[in-house]
Amino acid sequence: MTDLNQTFAALSDTTRRAIVARLAEGEAPLAKVAAPFQMSLTAVSKHVRVLSDAGLVSVTKRGRTRYCRIEASPMREAVNWLNDYQRFWDHQLEALGEFLQDENEDV
Repeated sequence: MTDLNQTFAALSDTTRRAIVARLAEGEAPLAKVAAPFQMSLTAVSKHVRVLSDAGLVSVTKRGRTRYCRIEASPMREAVNWLNDYQRFWDHQLEALGEFLQDENEDV
């Protein structure tokens, strides 16, 4: 559960979710990852570090450039955990639909 907690904590920030979305398009140099954000490269690096600590992003250095790449495994675990609740929500929505249908028939 600790890994799952780290995943959700890392993804709780808007900037970090945007970084993950960008990296879903493919590996990129840190400077390119940072370009769309109105913050310093250092600030973006801190966000990448949080993502890296959670296992969501890997950073490799080639020459003087750091490249970032998405790591899907922790997100797969989060999706699997969320999918466990799919039946619950499906049941709730089905019950709501039946209730509303009954209400419409009584009118």
